[in-house]
Amino acid sequence: MTLLECLKLSNARLSRAGIVSPLAESRLLLQWACSLAGAEFWAALREKARPRCLRRLEEALERRIKGEPLQLITGRTNFYGLELAVSAGVLIPRPETEMLVELALSELQNLPAGGRIFDAGCGGGAIALAIKKVRPDLEVWAGDPDPAALDLCRHNARELGLDVTVVAGAYLAGLENLDAVVSNPPYLPDDYRKSAPPELAWESDSALYAGKDGLAVALPLAREASSSLNSGGLLLLELDPGNVDIFAQQAQRLGFQSVKINEDLARRRRFVIARKG
Repeated sequence: MTLLECLKLSNARLSRAGIVSPLAESRLLLQWACSLAGAEFWAALREKARPRCLRRLEEALERRIKGEPLQLITGRTNFYGLELAVSAGVLIPRPETEMLVELALSELQNLPAGGRIFDAGCGGGAIALAIKKVRPDLEVWAGDPDPAALDLCRHNARELGLDVTVVAGAYLAGLENLDAVVSNPPYLPDDYRKSAPPELAWESDSALYAGKDGLAVALPLAREASSSLNSGGLLLLELDPGNVDIFAQQAQRLGFQSVKINEDLARRRRFVIARKG
């Protein structure tokens, strides 16, 4: 069987399983199974697949059809042009979080070299590493209470050669004199578990859910940021569209000024930008 035939059969199986982008996922799984990338993969399409490649592909297809996220099968994901390692139990970076990075970079464009940025609840380090890649002149920190997340963040920083300081701890890990806090914290209300897509079962509950209103992490983070940020410092968060307005009101009560809410690409109100007075 050639790689092209494998691709067609994989596409058919994933289509029947209801996968939204079966051809794209089939290509990624086949590339992973055969350890081929880019032009090398396309040049080999007419070649016969090796037995090891077929075994790995079959295993990968079975896992995907059972609902396991593609990224956990391949162990990799792309975020803001960076290839990151991912692992079970650590939040997989979502495409919408790339917009949070865009907003942060836009808001920080006038911040001089040496400014201190903190990625709170960093997971595998996607936000911190993306900001550091674009603004190597900034002092970027990343923190998380989960040791597995910290290990993954350090691994990704080493692989990418990006100098991000990784620290253990909840919220802001006790850091002060920050110019910006950027975070994609757990923000789903507990009730969302009843209707959550099956893929979420493969990720840690603590990285997804945050109490009855989904703000059990975001609000304490904002309270800590209100004292840890320098005057004029920024708090930028990704939240659930259902609780973003409640959070914005609370942020104003905490003394943040110019509290703005931005939409994601699907026009859902998702991102909060708040400046400390």
